[in-house]
Amino acid sequence: MVNQEVKPVFTGHEIVDWCRQAGVSHFIWLPDSELGEWEPELRAADRPKLIRVCREGEAMGIAAGLMIAGKTPVVAIQATGFFEAGDALRNVVYDLGLPLFLLIGYRSFFAYRSGKRRDSAARFIEPILNAWGLRYQLFLPGATVADLVEFHRATYGAGTAGAALIAESRL
Repeated sequence: MVNQEVKPVFTGHEIVDWCRQAGVSHFIWLPDSELGEWEPELRAADRPKLIRVCREGEAMGIAAGLMIAGKTPVVAIQATGFFEAGDALRNVVYDLGLPLFLLIGYRSFFAYRSGKRRDSAARFIEPILNAWGLRYQLFLPGATVADLVEFHRATYGAGTAGAALIAESRL
């Protein structure tokens, strides 16, 4: 159930707009939770090319191959998928030195912060991003496509990996 008091941070239209502004060639994802609600707009768009995966670790490898081929992919997953993909992330970002850019759904953000839910995914995502040394920015309602473009430029555009941590309103 979506918390009616909190609007999603980005709509599907806004994500497609961001992808175009950022030059994203491929949108690699495992649609889940609120990020999954972007699907109609992503499927209808001529760009970026939408690639579905079965596991989040698989998304990292596909993104690495695309980056090596000169493309500009983004990986969109939920926090728990980020946990699952840790070893693949390590290989892509630290062993290969590729500037992987992630959109990570911060599951139960508002419920966890208000004490209404004890979702361990919300408890661990930021400490794990810090432990990995991965630069991230939290995006809350009111954030704009321009904010996301700026963060993407500050990370991927500078040749470093980064993660846009997108607060989810689901309880």
